[in-house]
Amino acid sequence: MTATHTDQAFALRLRRETGRAHRSAEGAGYLAALTSGQLDREGYALLVAQHYFIYEVLESAAEVMRADPVAGPFAAPELTRLPELVADLEFLLGAGWRDRIEATPGTLDYRARMTATCFGDPAGFVAHHYTRYLGDLSGGFHIGDAVRAAYGLGVDGTRFYRFDTLGDPDEFKNRYRALLDAAPWDRAVQDRLIAEVLVAYDLNNRVFADLHRLTSS
Repeated sequence: MTATHTDQAFALRLRRETGRAHRSAEGAGYLAALTSGQLDREGYALLVAQHYFIYEVLESAAEVMRADPVAGPFAAPELTRLPELVADLEFLLGAGWRDRIEATPGTLDYRARMTATCFGDPAGFVAHHYTRYLGDLSGGFHIGDAVRAAYGLGVDGTRFYRFDTLGDPDEFKNRYRALLDAAPWDRAVQDRLIAEVLVAYDLNNRVFADLHRLTSS
């Protein structure tokens, strides 16, 4: 399939049609409490742990999908977060961190959805990849700054929010959006990708709801 003229602004369409869901995720109660310093380091570590479980699946899928001619260019190795998450958990929880973390019900559902959609479907993979990493390169920097200020952390404990080998984040995001515009997806596949991004935002909201419940009880 060849992209038609009306498909060229797919990145803009994707952003517009998922913007409300994205803003809903940003307004989660847990995230507001975290960035305003209302939690302790253990409450922050709960988020780091959920990120570990989520990126464990997503980055396993990225290793598989790098061989795909359409999805492969999106899976830039410099985006990889799992080593940073491991380092953050070791710093926050100590050497036995793996035995001290548990996926919430929302995180388990998130992992199951990615397992079902990200390992064989380029559009499904890109939907979840876009949702996570474009968010990390946008609001994620603000979250990292807020966490460092609120909980007295430096680089250690917040490596997840640093992309030291990426270069200029805005330039990278522009290249990523150009890949979206150039991908050979017809309207039906684009619609399916947008729908999957909305699913991803909903799952992300469920994770935040779990964390809010755990830290406000």
